[in-house]
Amino acid sequence: MKYFQFKYLLQQEGWLQNVYLKIDEQGIIQSLSTAPPDYAVSIEYINGFALPGFQNAHSHAFQFGMAGMAEKHEPGTNDDFWSWREAMYECALSMNPDEMEQVATACYKQMLRKGYTHVAEFHYLHHDKNGKPYANLAEMGERLLAAAVNAGIKITLVPVFYQQGGFGKDPQPRQRRFISQTIDDYFQLLDDTAHAVSNCATAKLGFGVHSLRAVKPEDVMRTFEQGPKDIPFHLHAAEQLKEVDDCIASLNKRPIEWLLENLPLNDRFHIVHCTHMNDREVHDLAKSGANAVLCPGTEGNLGDGIFRLTDFYKHGGSWSIGTDSHISLNPLEDLRWLDYAQRFTTHRRNTFDDGASVLINKTLIAGRKAMGNQVQTYFEVAQPLDAVVYNEQAPLLKQAGTQHGLSALLYTADSSAILGTLVDGRWIV
Repeated sequence: MKYFQFKYLLQQEGWLQNVYLKIDEQGIIQSLSTAPPDYAVSIEYINGFALPGFQNAHSHAFQFGMAGMAEKHEPGTNDDFWSWREAMYECALSMNPDEMEQVATACYKQMLRKGYTHVAEFHYLHHDKNGKPYANLAEMGERLLAAAVNAGIKITLVPVFYQQGGFGKDPQPRQRRFISQTIDDYFQLLDDTAHAVSNCATAKLGFGVHSLRAVKPEDVMRTFEQGPKDIPFHLHAAEQLKEVDDCIASLNKRPIEWLLENLPLNDRFHIVHCTHMNDREVHDLAKSGANAVLCPGTEGNLGDGIFRLTDFYKHGGSWSIGTDSHISLNPLEDLRWLDYAQRFTTHRRNTFDDGASVLINKTLIAGRKAMGNQVQTYFEVAQPLDAVVYNEQAPLLKQAGTQHGLSALLYTADSSAILGTLVDGRWIV
């Protein structure tokens, strides 16, 4: 057994002070108390603010290999999401399995340095450079699992179905590494991936489709209906205005509208971006219980637009965050930009009654669901000790104390304030 004493430990109701945690050899919490042990024992004292480790609900690890390298814009050109996508294709076509593992390992290590302890890897780089399936269909997925183990982060691997090049369009040659031509091809890939995940103690499985533009509508429905019944389902939707227009032209519905009418949306669904929604979609998506996965660093970098967080929250909506293309990896930065984007559009500072608590709590609970973890209590007995700890002696945190500690963390802190990151009770950073 090992004991920690945390000066401040976050619970959903607020901070606990001078908390003693006992963990076993596997890093599972055995007890949590504000009273010290009643017998002599070695205790590691942590002079900091301990938060549950963040969950990165949307990652394309291979894109870490191009982060910051698509920012030179030729005069007179219109550089947007669609032109950025061409650079992404070049990156995707360049990596062999060894290189994929190296890039993913570096990416996951940086996530841990920023306070993430679990990542949902939205995986569609399935085949070799010629578009031919590997003898082991899950070859690239296994490299992502290995990268997560090497880095020390937990992973939910989400192999996704990618079938076509756009609404009603054949795949482009540059998409050849992504493509499963039929739903049976995809389910074989999913089965092989599930086997690989079962051999990794720190991994879980998710599934899904890339987007409505990338899979035939009837196969989107069949994928969910015929797929596993107890794991999270992930997909992109309504990220770009052109995507919305193309969806209307092809399906006579807006993307979120189509999903609401054709799938039994509930809290197993994790819909990435949802940038462009009308009033009805905002209301109905929130009421459905489905979770939005917001990636403000990437959404800002690509010029996607601003998610209607204020309205979504008013209707009871739930959301997590992801780093997507990894142009930004600091969860606190992404969370405050979610809030600041609303302030830009409303010209008001009180997006929420208590901005820090709402943003942190919503993000952590929905983030856990995105990983396939239904536990909602922070630092619960019989659960692993996964935490990020911020230095209480950092000037702006020290002056804040418990009354303003969470707000000071969210709105002022960066990675330099992190004392370390714990996964299964071990200091990974």
